[in-house]
Amino acid sequence: MIKSGSVQDLESLDGSGLLVRLLGWNILGFIVALLLNNMLSVGFDFPGILSLFSTISVQNFSQLAIYLISFFVASYFGVLRRSTTLRHDADIIHRINLFLIRGFFWSVLLIGLVDVTIAFLRVEKILIMLASERVISLLNKPMFVGAYIHVPIFLFSFLLAGFTRTLGFVWLALLIVLAELLIVITRFVFSYEQPFMADLVRYWYAALFLFASAFTLYDEGHVRVDILYAGLIEKTKGLLNAIGCIFLGLSTSLTIVVIAFNGKYSIINKPVMSFEVSQTGTVGMFIKYQLALFLGIFGITMAVQFVSYLLESVADYRGDPGKRTISQEIAH
Repeated sequence: MIKSGSVQDLESLDGSGLLVRLLGWNILGFIVALLLNNMLSVGFDFPGILSLFSTISVQNFSQLAIYLISFFVASYFGVLRRSTTLRHDADIIHRINLFLIRGFFWSVLLIGLVDVTIAFLRVEKILIMLASERVISLLNKPMFVGAYIHVPIFLFSFLLAGFTRTLGFVWLALLIVLAELLIVITRFVFSYEQPFMADLVRYWYAALFLFASAFTLYDEGHVRVDILYAGLIEKTKGLLNAIGCIFLGLSTSLTIVVIAFNGKYSIINKPVMSFEVSQTGTVGMFIKYQLALFLGIFGITMAVQFVSYLLESVADYRGDPGKRTISQEIAH
């Protein structure tokens, strides 16, 4: 028996809700498949899915299978959830994104503190008093620091993200100010300055700018050039936002992800695989490779958030109840 007036029933009868749900979840499935295939291509020398046009092998066929399985799972999941509201799915996707951003925030915070400490001990020759020559030699190698110090901290950060609920952007901004203040004091008062001090500020500032962008989109905090939008009805606003999500937001963010993770010599894979450092060498922080990775994280988190925003916008166009109210102090 179907009860009239139920949003769930309306969506189950209306194909538009199912289509946009399938589109959204399949985009997420594509991102997951792309990252899995990137790991196989970079870490295990798989030829890539495009090699199917020249030759067929077990490796490239298995990479194609990853895409097909991801699309099948995403489509099945979308159909399975057809009795829920679009806003509910949008909220779930947003919460997934919050977890990702929270994990990345903790990683840059902890890695920044640990790496700048190691850099200080290394530059000031304090390690000689604290460690053996072998340990000192290893801490001078970016490959060792990246693989055995940064990576475990990165994994621990996502474990920590599962037990915390703060994004920490306010605290990260405060730490950037304090780090910059410390540079000014040590430079002009004590005539002391080292490259790792500026590296830490750039590292945290890049993370703050790129990681916070997705949450800013959720709160509609990005600057909107508003000429006619404010005077439109909610249905028209929803339609325009949905179109913008697909043709502007998702197209741009997915382009960033595809190009950034395109083969071993892409703008992200190459520096990450070699744990690339800046020209300052051992007197700086070993985090340059992560700055390249930040671009990919930005594209992924923005794409996920645009999927959530797309579902919300279609729900606005359909006139579904439960629309979020955004504070005018946050929205621009």
